[in-house]
Amino acid sequence: MVEVKLVGLGKRYGPVTAVHKVDLTVRDKEYVTILGPSGCGKTTLIRMIAGIIEPTEGKVFIDGKDMTGVPIEDRYIGYVFQNIALFPHLTVQDNVSYGPRARDMPREDQMRISKRFLDMVKLLDKMGMLPGELCGGEQQKASLARALSSGSKLLLLDEPLSALDSRVRVDLRYELRRLAKELGLTTIHVTHDQEEAQSVSDRIVLMRAGTVVETGTPEELYTRPKRIFTANFIGETNLLDGWVLEIKDGVSVIELRNGGKVKVNQADRPVGDAVVISVRPEFMFPADEGMRATVTSITYMGTYWRVTANTEDEEEVGFDTATLDENLLTIGKEVYLAVNPKTAVLYPRPNDGVQEAIKLE
Repeated sequence: MVEVKLVGLGKRYGPVTAVHKVDLTVRDKEYVTILGPSGCGKTTLIRMIAGIIEPTEGKVFIDGKDMTGVPIEDRYIGYVFQNIALFPHLTVQDNVSYGPRARDMPREDQMRISKRFLDMVKLLDKMGMLPGELCGGEQQKASLARALSSGSKLLLLDEPLSALDSRVRVDLRYELRRLAKELGLTTIHVTHDQEEAQSVSDRIVLMRAGTVVETGTPEELYTRPKRIFTANFIGETNLLDGWVLEIKDGVSVIELRNGGKVKVNQADRPVGDAVVISVRPEFMFPADEGMRATVTSITYMGTYWRVTANTEDEEEVGFDTATLDENLLTIGKEVYLAVNPKTAVLYPRPNDGVQEAIKLE
């Protein structure tokens, strides 16, 4: 069993706070992604877990043991860096067998372990090559195999895919999750890529400016985010200003600043309250009544069209459609847009304004 627990963990560099008092528990065999914009503190956080950076405050517990003062080599973790860190003068197999060799395992065990993990990452046929003879995706697979060969049940991944081409990233992220689950590893994966986090995680920890904003499953953070920042950062959304006009049978009628009215299946804000509605583009659609807007652009996205329109007060909104009705949706055409009341999410309007609430730093 490998459980990671962070208690009040923080790091300061002079007057600058990189990470502020993070409390987090990663359960045994759980795949947790730490997601956030560049500079939010996520890499600092994972490096404190690894022992690469000493925290200014708080503690890291691995398997219930306080890691204060314990060096990285004694934490028994597998670590994969953003920048591929292989020994260039060693073959792929020698790189992967480095951990077992450092622990003075017999030569035959070193070979057996390295071949096992090279086979798992589909590099067994390239074990005699040097790292420079591999493509970027293969090099990162070799780095992963080396981390796994350490025998640790805790795997730390620090932006492991960011230096790779798009197609390679997509393929390798599914390999990462498959291997972690197959081997029963507790995994902490740092990324700034929302789609990557959504596709591999059991749970996402969203950070902003050194603090944890929200945690939840990928579905929870996409469909029912508790914070406006989460709604805006994960996926795409339309944020619409308005106020509560009336409430009936658990449904709020919102009068929007742009003149339209929409219904939301949420009734936790009083009548007259200033609110913001988050609506994903796939849950907004043309209708007989609603927000009046003028179509300004239509973009083919492969499996759907993204339509952008300007409301009467020049607010830009976007919605998706699987079929394009050219009689209804053409540039310059006026349309009415409605919202699926089951999927819209209602928030109190932030005192400092929406732009302040969603800014990345």
